[in-house]
Amino acid sequence: MRIFAAGLGTETNTFAPFPTGERGFRQTEYFPSGTHPDSPTFSGAPLYAARQLTASGNHELVEGLCTFAEPAGVTTRQAYETLRDHILDELKAAMPVDIVAFSMHGAMIADGYDDCEGDMLARARTIVGPDVALGAELDLHCHFTPAMIEAADVIVAFKEYPHTDFYDRAVELLDLLTATARGDIRPVMSLADTGILDMIHTTREPARSLVDRLSALEGNDGVLSVSLGHGFPWGDVKDLGTRVLVVTDNRPDHGRELALSLASDVAAMRGTLDSGFMSIDEAYERVATAPSGPIVMADKSDNAGGGAPGDSTWMLQRALERQMTSVALGPLWDPIAVATCLDAGLGATLGLRIGGKMCPLSGAPVDLTVTVTGIAHDAYQTFGPGTSPLGDCVAVSGSGIDIVLNSLRTQAYGPELFTNVGIDPARRNVVIVKSTQHFYAGFAPIAAEVVYVGAPGVVAPAYHELTFNKAQRPRWPFDDDEPQIRLIAG
Repeated sequence: MRIFAAGLGTETNTFAPFPTGERGFRQTEYFPSGTHPDSPTFSGAPLYAARQLTASGNHELVEGLCTFAEPAGVTTRQAYETLRDHILDELKAAMPVDIVAFSMHGAMIADGYDDCEGDMLARARTIVGPDVALGAELDLHCHFTPAMIEAADVIVAFKEYPHTDFYDRAVELLDLLTATARGDIRPVMSLADTGILDMIHTTREPARSLVDRLSALEGNDGVLSVSLGHGFPWGDVKDLGTRVLVVTDNRPDHGRELALSLASDVAAMRGTLDSGFMSIDEAYERVATAPSGPIVMADKSDNAGGGAPGDSTWMLQRALERQMTSVALGPLWDPIAVATCLDAGLGATLGLRIGGKMCPLSGAPVDLTVTVTGIAHDAYQTFGPGTSPLGDCVAVSGSGIDIVLNSLRTQAYGPELFTNVGIDPARRNVVIVKSTQHFYAGFAPIAAEVVYVGAPGVVAPAYHELTFNKAQRPRWPFDDDEPQIRLIAG
């Protein structure tokens, strides 16, 4: 069989203070046809899975562009249409094909397109016709939409948060698409709305057992795949919400029944699935009574992976005011400060203005006398089976606090963001990471305790206090009504 694989995605925060342009894709992940690395990436996991599938010699793979932008504000029309049309032109040139596998996010919003994934899948379906197996892998923070369901044969979303299973789900997608193309299965998708919007941390109960239950359903009673789309709380679109997608082998009645039943169960768990959060001072007061070893504090509100600038200074400023020491903080996005430190050189001591540049929610810049203690060019950190770029990084130390400044806006994934520049996070009392949950897989093993902090920021956890104009209501936690569980598609 002939397979076409490509990827286009980002996670759009409609409240972010800056747009997502084509440069954001080129800086984060941008792999033209034939240049994708020999390892899984966010934008190219299905392509990499297809490479493994075709290694047997029984299939032929045509590789398209794979690209992903660090989450930010609404994608410009020029960027979306240019990248979309590039991939669709590659698909046209690859015809005839038997399978089309896309990597997408599921919460990408562009100027004029509130559902980029639905738009692209519909256009791809027009190109390939009704008989080609067409599918996509999505991030679990997606907005499942009727347009996606109508256009695709199979959609599979990540199950884990942190997304350590993105390659496993790509393999699942390719397995289902090849079975569809062979005629071994006839996938039917059923989509149900829970009537809620919740942040769901799958490393803790009751979400851990919920995910395990979804996995256990697969392979039984004609159920091919079950995905829980958590929704992305900072994306104001009509289809915002937590939704359940069930894929069956031509058992639509069972799929509908199961999707509605699971949606009801998830709605009943509302308010228990998130990690919660503390104020900055509440978190810092935990240090005095903490067990030995570092307390890892997640600055949830300044998570670049949710569209925040990554340059906020609220936690840094308060740590300085409290005269805290043995603190490591990162990554703090400040290309200007990075360039200044690179010019000054390793070992230099200088006055440096840090962070607080992008918007009022970034806080005020911090002026601090620091010493440049580490430099790493084109640095990377691990994330699951892949890596994520940090750009040029420097470590600066001042007043007992070590700060990792980076030039490429991204969140914390793994300890390498510190060790790249000579900081051992396991030897600090407090490690502050700018991330909501993706840090957990890399940092929990070294943490005596993990604390989630709700500082001011663009991705503040109290998202229900924001003003939404497009999201369908009523919906918990915006409204106190009993959740309205309903079938959307299938």
